[in-house]
Amino acid sequence: MPVHRPGSLRLVLTGLLLTALSLSLAATPTPPASAAEDTPARGSAYMGMGVASHDGVHGLPRDTRVTQTEGVDVSSHQGNVAWATLWSGGVRWAYAKATEGTYYTNPYFAQQYNGSYSTGMIRGAYHFATPDTASGAAQADYFVDHGGGWSPDGRTLPGALDIEWNPYGPACYGKSQAAMVAWIGDFLNRYRARSGRDAVIYTATSWWTQCTGGYAGFGASNPLWIARYASTVGPLPAGWSNHTMWQYTSTGPTVGDHDRFNGALDRVQALAHG
Repeated sequence: MPVHRPGSLRLVLTGLLLTALSLSLAATPTPPASAAEDTPARGSAYMGMGVASHDGVHGLPRDTRVTQTEGVDVSSHQGNVAWATLWSGGVRWAYAKATEGTYYTNPYFAQQYNGSYSTGMIRGAYHFATPDTASGAAQADYFVDHGGGWSPDGRTLPGALDIEWNPYGPACYGKSQAAMVAWIGDFLNRYRARSGRDAVIYTATSWWTQCTGGYAGFGASNPLWIARYASTVGPLPAGWSNHTMWQYTSTGPTVGDHDRFNGALDRVQALAHG
């Protein structure tokens, strides 16, 4: 019968303990990165940011017999835009991000808004909505006070409300569908009172269905700017039988997004004239 020495037994037990500890550590999952680490900084949102994360980033419109007019939308991510180059490429209208919430203004707004105008484009401004930070009326006031108004010069488009997936938290900003509809209505009513124009609504059909419950009450007065990165516009949100503008691709924050106005240049001019 073999004799086990005390020292040998200790070595065996130590080896078993180390093996068990190693197996335990291997079975322990690596903790996920915190949500805060993945959340972008406030103010960094741009038109289509949430759409791209849900629907992809590229579309390729089919040829159509309906004349469409090429446009772009830009934000601070594009910095100083080479408007002459875009004009040479056929772009005839543009929207620049002016504001977000009641806490952010685009530092490149003047170059983008005035530069597109100087090149000959018809231009407009948009507001990135954050319904969880301030009321709709307060954000409409902030927008108008920081470049989002309208001028009857025939070259200025009505302001656009960018309402889409929340890049900073819950998709619907923590609001019920009824509360979201009320917030949007609050913004639109104040914008009209301040500017004399009905704001354009930029959104995606799936977000609209999810966060407003398919509310159909804005289609009669507010032009629709639909975001869908595919070969066709696809189903529209409730309340609209046609779209005015279509953001058909998102090339991300470096280049800007491309859009098509649903009509010839004279229809863009008609929207600017009001």
